[in-house]
Amino acid sequence: MSSLSRRNVLSLGVALGLVSAVGAVPAWAAETDPWWTWDDEVDRLMAGFLDGGQVPAINTAMRSWVDNDDPLPGGLPATLAAYLQQVNRLPSWADRTKLRLAADFNRRKDTYLFMLYGLGSGIMSTVIPREAKSVYWSAGGADMQDRAAKTFTFGYDLSDRNAFEPTGQFVVTANKTRLVHAAVRHLLPRSSHWQAVADEQVPISNGDILVTFHSLGTFVHRKLIEWHVPMSAADEEAFLHSWQVAIHLLGVRDEFIPKTWAAADAQSAQVLTPILSPSFEGKELAEDLLGLTAQIDLGVTRGFLNEFVRYVLSDQVGDWLQLPRDYAAAALIRTGWPAYIAFREGLLPVMPVGFSMFDQFIRAMAMLFLNKATSPTATLITIPTGNRPEA
Repeated sequence: MSSLSRRNVLSLGVALGLVSAVGAVPAWAAETDPWWTWDDEVDRLMAGFLDGGQVPAINTAMRSWVDNDDPLPGGLPATLAAYLQQVNRLPSWADRTKLRLAADFNRRKDTYLFMLYGLGSGIMSTVIPREAKSVYWSAGGADMQDRAAKTFTFGYDLSDRNAFEPTGQFVVTANKTRLVHAAVRHLLPRSSHWQAVADEQVPISNGDILVTFHSLGTFVHRKLIEWHVPMSAADEEAFLHSWQVAIHLLGVRDEFIPKTWAAADAQSAQVLTPILSPSFEGKELAEDLLGLTAQIDLGVTRGFLNEFVRYVLSDQVGDWLQLPRDYAAAALIRTGWPAYIAFREGLLPVMPVGFSMFDQFIRAMAMLFLNKATSPTATLITIPTGNRPEA
C-alpha cells in the first residue's frame, strides 16, 4: 500500500501522539535540564495574545499560510510576524538530500509505519501518564476524532515527498504546532482538573517533546528492525535526520537531540520506558481512540484490534488498558503478520493465508481517518483558546 491520498495513512499515529508528551526527570548531562526548558519567546507572546483575546484573529489570518514558501499572512501581530520570520526555516545543519531520502523511505514503508504509529505510538501515548492527563484535560481531549483530524497534517506533512521543500508544508505545519504548544502551556495550568492530577506546573517541556519523539521515531525504528523490515543504513540515517529536524522545528534545543540511533535508544531507555503506566485519563483516551474504528467495517473484530495493540506494544500495556483477550486472534497475528511482511518484501514466494485480511484491515483503518481529515475545516491546525469544557 503506497500513498492512499494526500493525507497519508502513517500520519495517524503522529496526530494522536504528538501534542504534550512528557516523562520522568532523569539525570541529564547537559548544563540545562530539558524538563525545565520550554519555549520562552513564543510562550511569552502566546500568553499575551490569549489574555488579550487576539487568538481568533490570528487563527483566521493563518488559514492562508500553508506552503513552506508562502509569505507570512497579513493580519498577524507584528511581534508574532517577527518571531515567525526567524523560526520559519530549516536549521543550518539540515541535509536536504537526507530529508528527500527520508520522505521516499516513508513512502516505501508506509504500511508498517502506519500500523506502528497508529496502533503503537498512538496507543502508547495513553500510557504515558503526563501526556494522557495533558491531552485529556486540554480542549482536544473532549473530542478525540476531531483532535486527531485537526492535528493530522503534522504526520502527513513530515512524511510527504516534498515535506521540507519550498512547495511542501512541514515547516509551516511545525511552526503552527509550536504555537499550539505555547497556548497549551499557558492554558492548561488554569484547569483545576489538570492541576489535581498533574505532577508538573507547566506541560510540554523540551523533555516532554523528546519523550514524544521516542514514542514515535525511536519506537518505530526499533520495531522495523524487530520485524525484519529491510532498511539500508542510508534509509535509517535519513529517517532519524527527518525527526531531528522535526523536533528542532518544535523548539527542542539542539544539544538535547540524539545524534545517532544508538543515542536515541539510550535516551529512550532513560526517559520513556521507565515512566509507562496506566491512568484514568489514559484508559479513557485509549477507549476513545480504539472506539473510533467502530464507524466503519474494518474486516476484523474488536478482539483482533485489541490483540494487535498487545502484539505491537505488549500484554502489559494491554492489561493496563483492560483490553479483553482474544487468543484466536492473537495466534493469527503472531503467525500472520510476520508472513505478511515477508511476502510484501519479496521474501516469501507464496501469498500467505490471511494476507488479504491484513491488507483490508490496514486500508480500512486508514480510510476511517482519511475521510475525516480531508474535509477543509478538519485539517486546520488552530490555536486553542480554552481547555476541556468541564475544565
